Amino acid sequence: MNGQNRADIYPGLEVDIILKKDQRSGKRTRGFVKDLLTSSAHHSRGIKVRLEDGQVGRVIEIIEED
Repeated sequence: MNGQNRADIYPGLEVDIILKKDQRSGKRTRGFVKDLLTSSAHHSRGIKVRLEDGQVGRVIEIIEED
């Protein structure tokens, strides 16, 4: 699932994000959401979040639990 809809994202959710410094390379960072930083309901490049370890980036994929 992509990370463009704010309603799909909540604290504690495991996600892949792209950090600002990694936008060119596309390198993903995995972690758990601490805070949602985007206030709009939808964002075409992904909802911006802060992970529990303090890193900030845009959600590109929500990790589905099996």
